Amino acid sequence: MADIERLGTWVKYKNGLCSDCLGSCCSMPVEVRLPDLVRMGVVDEFELQEPIKQIARRLEKQRVIQHFNFKYSVFTLSRRANGDCQYLDPLSRLCTIYAERPDTCRNHPQIGPRPGFCAYTRNPNSGRKVSV
Repeated sequence: MADIERLGTWVKYKNGLCSDCLGSCCSMPVEVRLPDLVRMGVVDEFELQEPIKQIARRLEKQRVIQHFNFKYSVFTLSRRANGDCQYLDPLSRLCTIYAERPDTCRNHPQIGPRPGFCAYTRNPNSGRKVSV
C-alpha cells in the first residue's frame, strides 16, 4: 500500500491501475487555473472580465477554493475535512466531474510530486456494486 506522503512507496503507473484504486491522488492539493474553473462550471465565461482577485474572493466564500496565489494566478481547490477532494464521491471513490476535471488531474501522474508514479491503494470495494 502506498503512503501519499512517502514518494518511495508509490508504484510505477500503468494503464488500468485507476480502475480499482481508492483514489489516493484525490487527497492531494489540486492547483487549478481560470480555464479549469470555467470547464468545471464554477466560473462563468463572462466573469473573466472581472478582476481575478474578485473571482477568488467569491470562490473562497463559496468554499470552492481554499487559497489563491495572486503572484502565479493559481487557485487551490478546497478539500473535505478528511483531505479528500470535494469532487470525489465518498462511496464510489470516483470523480464526480471527471469529464470536466482540472488539467492537474488530467495530467496525473505524468506531472506531480513523482512523475510516472502514483500512490496506488487498492479499493476493497472494487468490483462490488455500491448501493446508494
